[in-house]
Amino acid sequence: MNKQIKEFREYRSKMNERILTSDNLVLKRLFNLDTNTYAEGALSTGIKEMLGLVSSMVLRCDDCIKYHLEKCYEQKVTTEEIMEIFSVANIVGGTIVIPHTRRALEYWDLLNNSENQEI
Repeated sequence: MNKQIKEFREYRSKMNERILTSDNLVLKRLFNLDTNTYAEGALSTGIKEMLGLVSSMVLRCDDCIKYHLEKCYEQKVTTEEIMEIFSVANIVGGTIVIPHTRRALEYWDLLNNSENQEI
């Protein structure tokens, strides 16, 4: 597995655990709402992850972008679809999103590398 992917996953997991063990009810509810928001419903999980990716790109949150890229990868989103998602994000967010698009495409390529089939 690629070092960058491994480090991102380990850090996210470690810090989420740390946040949740603080036993703060508001944070626990927020994490629960987030989980439930992306559950299958009138919109498929895949569509919701694509929407999350666009939103994360427009908000310029690199950690969120990586997370939603991983979820899109799990949902078998194609590279062609990812490029259209990037297009929407850049039209909505403007050219300030371009640096995030560069990093997102780099991370997407890492996910698609044949060495990284353990998602």
